[in-house]
Amino acid sequence: MKLVDTSSWIEYLRDAESEAGNRVEELVLTADAGWCDVTAVELWHGVRGAREKRDLAELEREVALFPVDKEAWQKARRLAVECREAGLTVPVADIIIVATAARHGIDLEHCDRHFDKILPIAARLGRRGRS
Repeated sequence: MKLVDTSSWIEYLRDAESEAGNRVEELVLTADAGWCDVTAVELWHGVRGAREKRDLAELEREVALFPVDKEAWQKARRLAVECREAGLTVPVADIIIVATAARHGIDLEHCDRHFDKILPIAARLGRRGRS
């Protein structure tokens, strides 16, 4: 199971012949794709046309939802501090998505360069025993 970020969902939903789109397609076909509410909101915010609305509504019925619960919010706050201390300015939504994946113990599927900077920091937080 993987939490799929908005960047990769967009590749998949737009039928882009890309590595990310193909990875998401495989995750969907094997029922290993998930998302969190932040990702779903980002996708609904960018939806265009009846086809995309229909496709997204269908995905909502099929894709696992990982809640952004109290523990995920706590992780997000710590991750935000660590990112800032590392000199990184990254979107808050990306911090929440990484924290949610970490909270649920799942990997993140993405094609967004922000995550390449955030994930190592999140991993260091986890190795220090901070949850």
